[in-house]
Amino acid sequence: MRTLGIDPGLATLGWGVVETHGDAATLLGCGVICTAARTPLPARLLEIHTALRGVLEQYQPDTAAIEELFFGKNSTTAIAVGQARGVALLALAQAGLVVAEYKPTVVKQAVAGDGGADKRQMQQMVRITLRLAVAPTPDDAADAVAVALCHSYAAPYARQVALARVDR
Repeated sequence: MRTLGIDPGLATLGWGVVETHGDAATLLGCGVICTAARTPLPARLLEIHTALRGVLEQYQPDTAAIEELFFGKNSTTAIAVGQARGVALLALAQAGLVVAEYKPTVVKQAVAGDGGADKRQMQQMVRITLRLAVAPTPDDAADAVAVALCHSYAAPYARQVALARVDR
């Protein structure tokens, strides 16, 4: 299964593609889509959409996962990130992908075994899990890879549950 993970952001949106076969996971690619702060919002959103469509065309994922928003104290930032997240969801839907959404604590629990894991712990677990010499950089790309890993762990179980419900 080839999974695209996304860590949403307006200034920097992280993406990572992981392929799994059984228990083995391989990093196919990761990176960030950056937009300039002085660029008008519609143009920034278009940049994200266009670049993400390029990632989708290049890697042809089977499924996708995106991190849910964490609402802090800055509502202006949360709204901007929400708009970038919406554009990412649009690109994924246009590609015909089923999209899973995960809270940051769920991603941390799945990848590091601790819902309160810090950035360094997460990066090290991504590095170890994927047998990499160094953790993916920048942080947003590493976070997106963690989202992809989380979904690659959860998706087989979710399919079994869905099948069990259909059998009733």
